[in-house]
Amino acid sequence: MIIIKSERDLEAMRPACSLAMTVLNEIAAFVQPGLTTKELDDYAGSRIKHHGAKSAFLGYRKYPCQICISVNEQVVHGLAGPRRLSFGDIVSLDVGVIYNGFIGDTAKTVAVGGCSVLAQKLLDITERSLYEGIAQAVAGKQVNDISRAIQTFVESNGFSVVREFVGHGVGRSMHEEPQVPNFVDGKTSPKLRPGMTIAIEPMVNAGEPAVKILNDGWTVVTQDGSLSAHFEHTVLITEGEPEILTCPERMPSKLKAS
Repeated sequence: MIIIKSERDLEAMRPACSLAMTVLNEIAAFVQPGLTTKELDDYAGSRIKHHGAKSAFLGYRKYPCQICISVNEQVVHGLAGPRRLSFGDIVSLDVGVIYNGFIGDTAKTVAVGGCSVLAQKLLDITERSLYEGIAQAVAGKQVNDISRAIQTFVESNGFSVVREFVGHGVGRSMHEEPQVPNFVDGKTSPKLRPGMTIAIEPMVNAGEPAVKILNDGWTVVTQDGSLSAHFEHTVLITEGEPEILTCPERMPSKLKAS
């Protein structure tokens, strides 16, 4: 069942989403060579607590970390540990917070000090594909219009989208209906309606789309060892243009697909 948010719901959810973006930006600014992913996760936990929120990930299906930290060939759900970040790495930071009884969910991939030309292109194309998808998040369209926009943009630039993991509805629960694939899967696609809140999150590989889960039961990596990037926003479907709840300062005019 797709949950339509009331205006009262949205009054509580907007601050949660804004807070998630604040925390994400603080963590991204903290990233530097030599830092361990455990130190980064601890810092994330301290910032979430500082803002009066809780991690939406810690303990969810027994996930053991405050945020998801995925480095280089790691796609999503990376676990914090002793690994040290090196200059030239790219690191995906996925933040979910609980505040006011609602969840804000957002992610981005950043370079550690700097990165290769290929890695920078991957970051740029993945982020742009997110906004290509958001531009289609309009009442009366279907979820697969978002999916098609992301897939077309990514593949036209020589990269591939992950099939096994997709975006989703979000609100009081981390994963609500509908699923929001980053590719057209041929299944019946729900119509977008005002009041729907969805997490749009392209996961893009520099190589082939195939992925696998490591023995830790969480970390998803590319099968061919190629780099992967991940960007995400929580978006509200309105009567007009989409509202990016995790980036309220982003003007609708900037959402237009190229």
